[in-house]
Amino acid sequence: MGVAEDSEPPLKRVKGPLEESKSLPEDHSTTKSVSCSLGDQMARPLTSQGDGETIGSQGVIRKAEFIKIITRALYSLGYDKSGALLEEESGIPLHSSVVNLFMGQVTNGKWDDSVATLQTIGLSDEIMKSASFLILEQKFLELLKMEKVAAALDTLRNEIVPLHVNLDRVHKLASCIISPSQCIRLGISSQDTEGTKSGSKILEKLQKLLPAAIMIPEKRLEHLVERALDVQREACVFHNTSDSDLSLYSDHQCGKNQIPSQTLQILEAHKNEVWFVQFSHNGKYLGSSSKDHSAIIWEVKENGQVLLKHTLCGHQKPVLIVSWSPDDSQILTCGQDEVIRRWDVSSGECLHVYEKTGVGLISCGWFPDGRGIFAGMTDKSICLWDLDGRDLECWKGQRTLRISDMAITDDGKRIISVCRESAILLLDREAKFDRLIEEVDMITSFSLSKDNKFLLVNLMNQEIHLWSIEGDPKLISEYKGHKRTRFVIRSCFGGLDQSFIASGSEDSQVYIWHRCSGELLLALPGHSGAVNCVSWNPGNLHMLASASDDGAIRIWGLDRFNLKGGEQSNGSNHQCNGRS
Repeated sequence: MGVAEDSEPPLKRVKGPLEESKSLPEDHSTTKSVSCSLGDQMARPLTSQGDGETIGSQGVIRKAEFIKIITRALYSLGYDKSGALLEEESGIPLHSSVVNLFMGQVTNGKWDDSVATLQTIGLSDEIMKSASFLILEQKFLELLKMEKVAAALDTLRNEIVPLHVNLDRVHKLASCIISPSQCIRLGISSQDTEGTKSGSKILEKLQKLLPAAIMIPEKRLEHLVERALDVQREACVFHNTSDSDLSLYSDHQCGKNQIPSQTLQILEAHKNEVWFVQFSHNGKYLGSSSKDHSAIIWEVKENGQVLLKHTLCGHQKPVLIVSWSPDDSQILTCGQDEVIRRWDVSSGECLHVYEKTGVGLISCGWFPDGRGIFAGMTDKSICLWDLDGRDLECWKGQRTLRISDMAITDDGKRIISVCRESAILLLDREAKFDRLIEEVDMITSFSLSKDNKFLLVNLMNQEIHLWSIEGDPKLISEYKGHKRTRFVIRSCFGGLDQSFIASGSEDSQVYIWHRCSGELLLALPGHSGAVNCVSWNPGNLHMLASASDDGAIRIWGLDRFNLKGGEQSNGSNHQCNGRS
């Protein structure tokens, strides 16, 4: 229906959810400019609010609710004229006239009037009493501030107490009369009783208490949109981008190209099988260890290239693992049944050698504060040392096996180790209490999640199990598809929010699963020997490293980050433009 230009102002509505009811200025020019901005062919307001109407292809969205939520969002964003115009144009007010009156009374501190109006809104008895308590409590506190003690006492006795709610709070309010300092202990500041500020705060509390159909919640539209994005993100099995990449213009769906799947570099400085690889906590370095008795520190440049920084020599036997200090300034290397060495990352200098007479060391790690290390021994004990090698604690007995995986939680309270062929020990240092994860087959390795809540366990039967270790251990997921018959194969968490599981495999491939669904997403060929270990860069969602018996470390990335083909002058570092 066409519209003749109207010189009357928009309907008198509350301009904002926290304001008293008031009209737009009686100014024809203002009305005209707002109308013109929406077009000259605007439909006139509906006489009915259309409470029963629905919109959307599925017919589940109530039109009145939809419009009210949009109106609320406009007011929240400061577009008061647009909000008022939408109310007028749709014929659907944001709030009823009685709710507008109530909100204005609360905002302006008219406590008695607001309590009286509250009775007419149509609330349940429980909500009515709770809302009245909030308002009358504020009235009581303001009377106290004005030193009207008799009036405050009258409000407490004759208005608050008869509500029979929140009795503990009532007793504390009564103590404020005797000792005003009690108000401070209750968390009530002088600002809480200052005019409009106090009214606005009470209205915010009432908004959380009253039904949403009566008082539309603040930022309701934003909440609905965020939930929609959450659902899309959770349904996207390849999601591996930051939230800043999400858009409202189209449904979100990542492709496989968000997962590192192309070989960008081949690092070939080791002279024998590479058994272990791990990125530093900040993602700026990569550590590797090999059967050739050496470990290497690689540096990850800002452009994504990985270059050799230091070769760490000194071990007389193959190096099983490396472990980064919490601040990434130092690194531990553990020789097979040999010693642990501590190195300075910047200089490559060996700072200390840890050993125990008559006992070999098979695993190591750092205290969360970086002031000491822990180690697993060939005699199945676990020892803790300070950085100078002095014994701090030692647990004898069946505490570990000849498997070089140990971990300690970030709070330093729990040490995790394989204590039997099919069991993992969760040792509580403070409570001196042990919990066990009992597996169905022999354990070959495990990995602790960044949040310390989950454990990824590799088994002899070619399965990887995900355990929750909060409280009593609970099996969450299983991952299958990779190959393991003879060697120790390691897996890791990775990607955005550690949403993926990556693993090596004896068939020379790297396998990647979706953590929650267990779906196998990718199997990456490229290596020519068993892939022993993988590590996902915590500082780069799109970088993955794999270590293999072929003596090489492969750096995997996204297609668009592929570098041009060719060899680097390093002699031990090749750029690759594919999977070969």
